[in-house]
Amino acid sequence: MATGTAVIVCPGGGYGFLAVGHEGEEIAYWLNAQGITAFVLRYRIAPRYRHPAPMQDVQRAIRLVRSRAAEWKLDPKRIGVWGFSAGGHLAATAAVHFDHGNPNSSDPVERVSCRPDFCILAYPVISFTEPFAHKGSRNNLLGPNPDPKLVEYLSLEKHVSPQTPPTFLFHTTEDKPVPSENSIAFYLALRKAGVAAELHIYERGPHGVGLATKDPILRTWPDRLADWLRLHGWLNVSSP
Repeated sequence: MATGTAVIVCPGGGYGFLAVGHEGEEIAYWLNAQGITAFVLRYRIAPRYRHPAPMQDVQRAIRLVRSRAAEWKLDPKRIGVWGFSAGGHLAATAAVHFDHGNPNSSDPVERVSCRPDFCILAYPVISFTEPFAHKGSRNNLLGPNPDPKLVEYLSLEKHVSPQTPPTFLFHTTEDKPVPSENSIAFYLALRKAGVAAELHIYERGPHGVGLATKDPILRTWPDRLADWLRLHGWLNVSSP
């Protein structure tokens, strides 16, 4: 049964490609099974595009879904983002760098807030500063010699505020390309800001597992996510 909740899914790929299979389409089907409407975002990537193109794409997607919520039978106050790896960096960017729309814009979509109502981060890239930065994502997004102020701006653990939406994080200890310290840093920042947050770190499992459907232990992590969504009422049918 449709809940009225929607999620914009940001596949990973180091800002250089998009893993739209196991981190896009499979995720959309899982969300649909929970009664959630899913939108898989094919955001702009390197080498043709760099920052701020991906950020503009996710912000526009949130605004667009919210602006058409009535038409699509969605609740404009129940629109989340879910990102994997570099897509997690993009989803977290949307969660910390947002605005409430420009009421004077001639474009009705731009008048709407781009703040997500909740955020799901799976083995996300969070920091662009040492010692846990994912340099491949940083180089693709910002180039080989980025402005230090931009590196700081996109080290997202440094920009969490009380207005950052509730966030669910999943990672594994064995993840070498994107160490779990990325999720831990974001979780601690959320706690410090008083934002509702839940963090699950599984001991075993490589980077990029998606829903981990073939791993008898790791495959349970989406169940924890479903519990969290249920806890916050996002799996309940929205009142009109």
